[in-house]
Amino acid sequence: MSQSLKLIKEHASNPKLWLVIGIGVAGIVVLVETRRRTRRGKTHKQDFGAFVERFELLPFPQPPPPAAKQSLSALTFAINDTFDVKDYVTGFGNSTWKSTHKAAEKTAVVVTALLMSGATCVGKTVVDEFSFGISGENKYYGTPTHPQMPSCKLGGSSCGSAVAVAAGLVDFAVGTDTTGCVRIPASFCGIFGFRPSHGAVSTIGVLPNAQSLDTIGWFARDPSILHRVGHVLLQLNSVETKRSRHFIFADDLFQLSKIPTQNTIYVIGKAIENMSGYQAPKHLNLCQYIDSRVPSLRLHQQSTHQQNETSILKTLSSVMLSLQGYEFKTNHEEWVKSLKYKLGCGVSDHVIAAINTTYDNIKALYKVRTEMRGAFQSLLKDDGILVIPTVAGSQLKLNTKKGFSSEFHDRTFALSSIASVSGCCQVTIPLGYHDDCSLSVSFISFHGADKFLLDTILDIYSTLQEQVSVGSYSLPLPNINGNRETSELLKEKGNAAFKERQWSKALSYYSEAIKLNGTNTTYYCNRAAAHLKLGCFQQAAEDCGKAILLDKKNVKAYLRRGTARESLLCYEEALEDFKHALVLEPQNKDASLAEKRLRKLMS
Repeated sequence: MSQSLKLIKEHASNPKLWLVIGIGVAGIVVLVETRRRTRRGKTHKQDFGAFVERFELLPFPQPPPPAAKQSLSALTFAINDTFDVKDYVTGFGNSTWKSTHKAAEKTAVVVTALLMSGATCVGKTVVDEFSFGISGENKYYGTPTHPQMPSCKLGGSSCGSAVAVAAGLVDFAVGTDTTGCVRIPASFCGIFGFRPSHGAVSTIGVLPNAQSLDTIGWFARDPSILHRVGHVLLQLNSVETKRSRHFIFADDLFQLSKIPTQNTIYVIGKAIENMSGYQAPKHLNLCQYIDSRVPSLRLHQQSTHQQNETSILKTLSSVMLSLQGYEFKTNHEEWVKSLKYKLGCGVSDHVIAAINTTYDNIKALYKVRTEMRGAFQSLLKDDGILVIPTVAGSQLKLNTKKGFSSEFHDRTFALSSIASVSGCCQVTIPLGYHDDCSLSVSFISFHGADKFLLDTILDIYSTLQEQVSVGSYSLPLPNINGNRETSELLKEKGNAAFKERQWSKALSYYSEAIKLNGTNTTYYCNRAAAHLKLGCFQQAAEDCGKAILLDKKNVKAYLRRGTARESLLCYEEALEDFKHALVLEPQNKDASLAEKRLRKLMS
């Protein structure tokens, strides 16, 4: 018997001995855990936490001459954790799913196509659980780190693929886009993201979330690579179709954005001026257009008691999320109910709601989808490109609950629902940074116009970069010709026009009055009312802000700014305005009803 064992046997009843042994064991455990975490930290630092699994799938051999060189030769790519790879278990972003499923017997069609074109796959990337989130956070595999802004969220669900590209770990990456899962992280990471027309790229070998919305999208830092990958996945020929292009700016959607979008519109407009074959851009109130062309959505809007123009997009996103929930339930209800386990933060509610909801109006939801596709075919025809903001605000900080607020979801889904429900193709285009936030814009073209859209990006992007680099982000405000009439008379003319429902005319009179007297609260407040009638909610909020600076007891200004902010889906700020109005006038019925409505909405 060894000396150590003899000592233990002789002093086994001594509590001090066991205390020493316990401390020693604890020290070893702490040391091992520290080393494990250090190694883990180094791994995440090396790949920004983008990957869940590293491996190498080599490309197919280059065919002998005279065959053309493989179009993606020497490029590397990653796939997210929803794509099948033979002999690997597809994890769906959830460890319980992974432990209850077998390894794939075949590789996804998309992955095989990329390998046949000469690219090398280097691993699988993090995805939100079941492709169901938009935060980019994963309870099981960690949250990837934003390469430029480590304290910010990435957006999801294809967050790992976006990070792998943004960090330069791969040349391009593939992900799934159901409700914005490629477009949102592409915007936040400052890279290109392409959502193809629904059904244009094969989903065989990819775990489904919601089939009528699911698409296979891809990320790249360079428009040329984005273009080349598109030609492989979409099986396009390389012959360029000469076609004119006309751009349509969705002016009302740019009001949803908290980023200086006036400047973005200016930059794109200047780029279009310098391009041959590009027609002068047009401007459109897209919410009004959708409202007039999608009658099924109007009926759905009435059933949900929505009341303003912007709410048509909230209704559209509600349709999108209901379709997603119904199809997710159809696909995975049996598995979810067969197991008891904890889902990640922000995902559990979505999954439970999807499984427990009864979808009585599913036929009406699919009808909205059909009408949306027809409406956008009529709007864009064969040469139209709709310009919208990709996201409505800047990146959210990590470790904050704000990312799961109703306002964040509503503003995000309102924009992403347009292409998701209509089935149109959409590309996210990076435009640099402003105040440490990435700037992007999105182009949307009709269903089936993927090649046209990819060709457009390749054609215009260098000109866009030139316009951004010349410092176009400080623009002169529009100027209105002077008027010698007194400001008070102009205000009265504006009021008369307002009563006649001539909103634009009233707006002009109020603006002239403000030019002559910029310190009158009523002028700004009246102009805000005209802006509200015209659906110019951002301008209405700004006018009310100026009125409040001049008179902090102006109840109408608080009410109108609250209405404008609610229309812009800024619920928290709107609620504060209505609360201010109630403090000033406790019996104000409009303020009281608005406050109750918003509290219910936010809950």
